[in-house]
Amino acid sequence: MDNNTLPEKIVGKMYDNDWFSQWLGIERLEVKQGRCVLKMTIRKEMLNGFAIAHGGITYSLADSALAFASNSHGRMSVSVETSISHTESLKEGDVITATAEEMSLSNKVGVYHITVTNQNNKVVALFKGTVYRTSKEWFPVEK
Repeated sequence: MDNNTLPEKIVGKMYDNDWFSQWLGIERLEVKQGRCVLKMTIRKEMLNGFAIAHGGITYSLADSALAFASNSHGRMSVSVETSISHTESLKEGDVITATAEEMSLSNKVGVYHITVTNQNNKVVALFKGTVYRTSKEWFPVEK
């Protein structure tokens, strides 16, 4: 990403300080106001005792997409409620993509749906997140 737009600048700044998202190997495919698309590959160290991806891995990708999409308007936002439904298991080498879309936005609250798909475009998880929008700006304008 070339960080030309405000959402890209915000997400770039967030990602640069987000060691966990970096460890996950998240690649940013698209960042716009209220929308974010992320991709990553399932690695061996992400598997549980059943040799499938730990549910926290898919959750974490979706949670990062929520964070990036909800902060893209310029105001610092934090999650207050999230939930996920895992619809398919994932194995080492699977490539998953999370697409966060804004469903509702008010002065204080935002609601987002995140769909996670695999490399075959099959839905593997559905995530919903609600965020609280603070009054703090990512890049405040000095007066």
